[in-house]
Amino acid sequence: MSSTDSPVSAPNRPASAGASNDLESMLARIHQLAESTRTEGQAAVAAPVAAPPREVSGTNTTMIDPPTLAAARSIRTTPPPASRNAEAEDAEPWRPLEPQSLKAAGVSESQLEHLALKCLAACGEMSGRALSDQHAIPFRLLAPVLQEMKLGQLVAFRGSAPMNDFVYQLTDMGRDRAKKLSELCSYFGAAPVPLATYCDSVKEQSLTKQHPTQSDLEKAFADLLINKNMLKRLGPAVNSGRGLFLFGAPGNGKTSIAERVTAAFGDCIWIPRAISVDGEIMRVFDPGLHTEAPLNEPTGPLQMKPIDLRWVRIKRPTIVVGGELTMDALEVQSSAGVNVSEAPIQMKSNCGTLVIDDFGRQRMTTDQLLNRWIVPLEKRYDFLQMNNGKKIQVPFDQLIIFSTNLEPKQLVDDAFLRRIPYKIEVLDPSEEEFRALFQIMAPKLGIRFEQSALDHLVNNHYKAIHRPFRCCQPRDLLLQIVNYCHYISKPPEMTVEYFDYAVANYFAIM
Repeated sequence: MSSTDSPVSAPNRPASAGASNDLESMLARIHQLAESTRTEGQAAVAAPVAAPPREVSGTNTTMIDPPTLAAARSIRTTPPPASRNAEAEDAEPWRPLEPQSLKAAGVSESQLEHLALKCLAACGEMSGRALSDQHAIPFRLLAPVLQEMKLGQLVAFRGSAPMNDFVYQLTDMGRDRAKKLSELCSYFGAAPVPLATYCDSVKEQSLTKQHPTQSDLEKAFADLLINKNMLKRLGPAVNSGRGLFLFGAPGNGKTSIAERVTAAFGDCIWIPRAISVDGEIMRVFDPGLHTEAPLNEPTGPLQMKPIDLRWVRIKRPTIVVGGELTMDALEVQSSAGVNVSEAPIQMKSNCGTLVIDDFGRQRMTTDQLLNRWIVPLEKRYDFLQMNNGKKIQVPFDQLIIFSTNLEPKQLVDDAFLRRIPYKIEVLDPSEEEFRALFQIMAPKLGIRFEQSALDHLVNNHYKAIHRPFRCCQPRDLLLQIVNYCHYISKPPEMTVEYFDYAVANYFAIM
């Protein structure tokens, strides 16, 4: 066989091979383009840069030297959308991808039919794609169900809609069916997610898989003046993902510390809008407690991996409850709808932080609360009883922080304290820290810092009468000055006279 007769792959054949070779070359090129489109995100992220950025130590700013910066710009000034999307995806431990079938979604045709009937009964008429958006199910999966409903004379065409769609309305038979279904369950929102799928999602996004470092904790507390020793004690407690006690005098920032701990675990997680348990619907997403964080990615055909819209991307939750906490909030609650439940507070805080503020001042006794959670704190799962009587096992995966002004030994026994491995006392600030708080707060409130006035305050109103420093007092005293100056129509200032006035008001009965 001559060299011209040896087999060569189509893309590498010379142009003189003939028309058939040209066709094979074109098809191979199309195949290559399709493959590169699917892998563009990873390829863009993995693309080598001439030289990595060099950090300049000794400063708080990361600097890139000019040659490296020029090399980086010569390759790509702005990464393409696919690259940014791949980076965002890699930053998240788990994502709910769009289901390719109703079986994969964990939704039956009858469930979807029931949701559509109740929705049409409430709204009158809707297009197929509007119903798809309402129930967060891809239109290609909903369309066959709507067709069956049309053949079963439950719905009728009201008119045509764009993109090969129709506007649907209920027939008399469909209206009767919808009324009976609403009496059993009034929910017609996003299609629920199976309980098992929710449990798997919590496992994938668990706090126990996150291991915040010292730099993560410093970023989380960047807006607070916090003692370095406190960060050293908080670090291991946060890494454990288990409960901790914060105790100490009021006004030293226990609640502020507890609220910022979540930021060390990462930004966002995914939770379902609702889950289904043997036909009963339980709502998990709560707009009053959860903050949505939508993806900044293209949707539709441009999205490489479409997201299951039954899930909501939220900021990792930090839920704070205080004296209003009752035993009812720890159990499945009946909603205003029929056969629709609300998840308990600890379930809504999964993969985040639950702060029990003012522990010991709740409307229930501490023994009731601790007995309710003594097993979940140990086993990391909880048992809930649904309204239909069924008991389910759900993850108990959050960092629970008990914040109290009281001594922990006065509240709980040793058996419970053993299950809270970290007990951290939040101490009073030193005089140096107290003065630094005034330097931080004064510019934020529009007041020029005056050292002499602060010396008068510290020497005459604190040291002279042995009054302890508190972290909240610099802010509170300066606000007293601001409000007084607004009242007398003068610019706020740090003066001896104004500090004397603020102290007389603030410490009147303290």
